[in-house]
Amino acid sequence: MRDTRESRLLLILLVAVAFALITVDIKGGESSPLGGARRAAASALGPVERAASGAVDPVAGTIRAVRDASTHQQRLDQITRENTELRQRVASSDAATGRTKQLDELLRTAGAGGYTVKAAQVIAIGAAQGFSWTITIDAGSDDGLTRDMTVINGQGLVGRVTTVARTTATVLLASDPGFTAGARLEGSGEIGFANGQGTGPLRVSLLNGKAQVKPGDRLVTFGSQSGRPFVPGVPVGKVVKVEATPGELTKTIQVEPFVQFTRLDLVGVVVVPPRTDPRDAVLPPAPAAGAPAAPAPQQPAAPPAAAPTGGN
Repeated sequence: MRDTRESRLLLILLVAVAFALITVDIKGGESSPLGGARRAAASALGPVERAASGAVDPVAGTIRAVRDASTHQQRLDQITRENTELRQRVASSDAATGRTKQLDELLRTAGAGGYTVKAAQVIAIGAAQGFSWTITIDAGSDDGLTRDMTVINGQGLVGRVTTVARTTATVLLASDPGFTAGARLEGSGEIGFANGQGTGPLRVSLLNGKAQVKPGDRLVTFGSQSGRPFVPGVPVGKVVKVEATPGELTKTIQVEPFVQFTRLDLVGVVVVPPRTDPRDAVLPPAPAAGAPAAPAPQQPAAPPAAAPTGGN
């Protein structure tokens, strides 16, 4: 339609009529004369609106689902990060607590025996220098360590130093089949030689074939000249079996070591031996008959100062 005077007048007339109809409809309310026409239009257009809505709603729902999924994934990632950080903090706290306990036990044992020790951390375990049962510690010649020093922890004998570098050292464990140390029975003082057997108990040959020994008896190190390679009095283990050796000059016993060699963490290298043999003083109090073993020795002696852990 071309823009003419007649077309403009017609448009104005239609607008006026529309306003008039709207006014009449609003004033009429439910009884409006246009109600019937409005209901007819709704009936005619309703299916079209529902169809359009049905076509549009899945698209809108998909958009909302994608948006919500993104939000949920971000929240899940945040929760995962928070949980990871929390586990790391808990693990770090547990490790620090466990290490502090090990250090306390080490210093208590050193104090009971009169040993001056250099504390060190186990940084590797496994075959080294041709030995099968060894550990590497983070202390070396820079920390005053030399070959053939005794290595202990809070429970007892760990082994001896075999190789020393500036900041590390290799320790042969008492469980190694090539390990041998002099041992002495608590109380009776019967002496013998303890040998490692890998994952099994230590095998101890007592020099006196008629020595009185029974399961539960405990042993400590006999000691060496000038405390090398072993200082005296270090707890070794307890007897679990006495082998029948009739007619033999020696008596063989199986000894469960106090130290758990597969769980070593903090150890102490004895850099100064005791002035006197502590004998059985480093052993924890013997449990009464039928009573559980004491968890750790409670010694009144104050422990000597230990050098800080680490040698780098």
